[in-house]
Amino acid sequence: MAGQGGGLPPHRHPTGDLFVCDIFDAAPKDDLGTMEHPVFSLSTRPDRRVLSYAHNGTTVEVTPSVKGRATMHDKDILIYCVSQLMAGINAGRPVGRRMTLKAYDLLVATNRDTSGDAYQRLREAFERLAGTRITTNMTTGGMETTSGFGLIDSWEILRHSRGGRMVSVLVTLSDWLYRAVLAKSVLTLSRDYFRLRKPLERRIYELARKHCGRQSDWTVSLPVLQKKAGSAAPIRVFRAAMRRMIDEDHLPEYSLSEEAGDILRIRRRDAVLEPAEAPQVSPEALDQARALRPGADVHALVADWQRFWAGSGRRRLTSPDRAFLGWLARQRP
Repeated sequence: MAGQGGGLPPHRHPTGDLFVCDIFDAAPKDDLGTMEHPVFSLSTRPDRRVLSYAHNGTTVEVTPSVKGRATMHDKDILIYCVSQLMAGINAGRPVGRRMTLKAYDLLVATNRDTSGDAYQRLREAFERLAGTRITTNMTTGGMETTSGFGLIDSWEILRHSRGGRMVSVLVTLSDWLYRAVLAKSVLTLSRDYFRLRKPLERRIYELARKHCGRQSDWTVSLPVLQKKAGSAAPIRVFRAAMRRMIDEDHLPEYSLSEEAGDILRIRRRDAVLEPAEAPQVSPEALDQARALRPGADVHALVADWQRFWAGSGRRRLTSPDRAFLGWLARQRP
């Protein structure tokens, strides 16, 4: 079904993992600064060009290392880090810029395969993130400063498996990004974001999520959208790419349409919920859902139900557990 997972690659880990199920409790979060302005490369090949961008008083210059500029797929690591930090803050746990990550958890949470090549690609992503330097006056946490920094300050493999794969890694986030998290300058993403293969699709979803907000739609000229996306393609090539995206219609949460005057309209399919807005399901109801759907990712089912609730008028629920389980019983396995 278009827009609800149809045409997207499958979930690589549909049954989850009993030992890492807690990673799915951390809703995917993205920082507002890099959602609004182009920082990451849309290329799938090493991109060694310096990016200079200016829009509405904000300037960004991104300088790659010899390894190339960090890519939209490399950004998965930062999204995972931001998500874990926000989950910790919301739970009242102490957090810091230095984080110890389990490589396997990161791969599963971002819908990547867990082959030996995946661990090597993960290492290369860390190298590009640390090597990419940004000079900007973007505001984070209510503070505007012009500064230069890396997307991450450092990374270090703490432990290898016997086969040589990284098991855990210590990452130190930039102060700029950490300040954005502490100020909660973040937005929740659809989990289907990680199923988008093309970097441009991911970038357009980010812009849609940032600019639609609580509005029903957002219109933007294709030249402005191209600039905000960070695309270096000729405008005719970018226009053709957007038309393919319109035809495929599998962007999570949003639909696209072309209008006269080289205008793109982005509409919300239904509300993208923040955790505080959505009806919550108890652990007991989750256990009942597991019994109804053995092997299913019950957290993904809850997210589907919450979207259904939002799209059907956000009616007041006297018992979210009963409403969720009743909805689940009516769905085809």
